[in-house]
Amino acid sequence: MTHATGGCLCGALRYEVEGSPDWVTICSCRFCQRATGSHQMTEPIFLIDRFRITSGKPRVYTHISGGSGREVYAHFCDACGTKTHLTFDRWPDRLGVYAGTFDDPGWFELSPETAKFIFLDEAPRGTLVPPGYKTYGQHAATADGTPLDPMILSEVRHVGRD
Repeated sequence: MTHATGGCLCGALRYEVEGSPDWVTICSCRFCQRATGSHQMTEPIFLIDRFRITSGKPRVYTHISGGSGREVYAHFCDACGTKTHLTFDRWPDRLGVYAGTFDDPGWFELSPETAKFIFLDEAPRGTLVPPGYKTYGQHAATADGTPLDPMILSEVRHVGRD
């Protein structure tokens, strides 16, 4: 079984996950932009029981999602402020990890079969989206969980230019 580890910038908060992500979400919503200080967040999603804190104790910031109106919980290191993972009121059995906090941030597969791009309507001008991936202007599902049909690009899309 696959095993991956990660943690915060100062090393006080450490975690591990078992197995590969169920999927990877690449999100360009304003929350993810602000939470990462970047144009998007790469977030591998796991069943919550496959994640374990191995040292430290995270603090939690509760945010109300502008998209769903539900609570999102950002877990972070009290010492250095690094956000390591998210849990969700909407999906209590799932957990998303800030991919950049893994010791090897490229350990999981990132392909059209395993990943999707969401909230492209909020992506900053110049964001590049590769062909073949499932893409969504906002969420990939309605508030009640009904999946939405994706747009699959046939060529690279430059957000804000087309």
